[in-house]
Amino acid sequence: MSTDRRADPSAATSPRFRARLAGFLYLMNTVTSLVAFSGTASPPISAACGWAATASYVGVTVLFYLLFKPVNRTVSLIAALFSLAGCADGVLTPLHLFPFPIHSLVFFGGYCVLIGYLILRSTFLPRILGLLMMLAGLGWLTFVYAPLATSLSPYPYIMGGVGEISLWLWMLVMGVNAGRWDEQAGARVAVAG
Repeated sequence: MSTDRRADPSAATSPRFRARLAGFLYLMNTVTSLVAFSGTASPPISAACGWAATASYVGVTVLFYLLFKPVNRTVSLIAALFSLAGCADGVLTPLHLFPFPIHSLVFFGGYCVLIGYLILRSTFLPRILGLLMMLAGLGWLTFVYAPLATSLSPYPYIMGGVGEISLWLWMLVMGVNAGRWDEQAGARVAVAG
């Protein structure tokens, strides 16, 4: 099987472009989330920012799935499902439509841990970003038990902020090492073929 980008429609854009676009959407998610949950914006602005935050995170999820699929397709898919569950929770819970009483940050905690693992296994991003994302995920996972998250506050937020901001900043400014991404994607295709 050829590793030619023209043969794979999902590889139509370069991995560096995808990473930078993911970084930009991640930045948009951070900004709109801060406005939505600050308690200082009017209800319509908070609602609009909440929807924008969710939409941008869905974009990040899709782009990260594509970026990390060469590392481990299954783990990348499971990570994406955690993220999409968190997005669904964030949208449906205020409408009393989400069937599980789980804080959305728990889903994002699982997502961050898995993305951190994928970064550690990748050859195209600095490993420190993987460690920071895993710590962010552990911080978000404290929300599985609200009294624990409350007693540890503000540390889960600090851990989450440091990990996620570090990743989106790196993605936005540096992207990924496209040559190493191509090598890892090619090795994955060679093993599967």
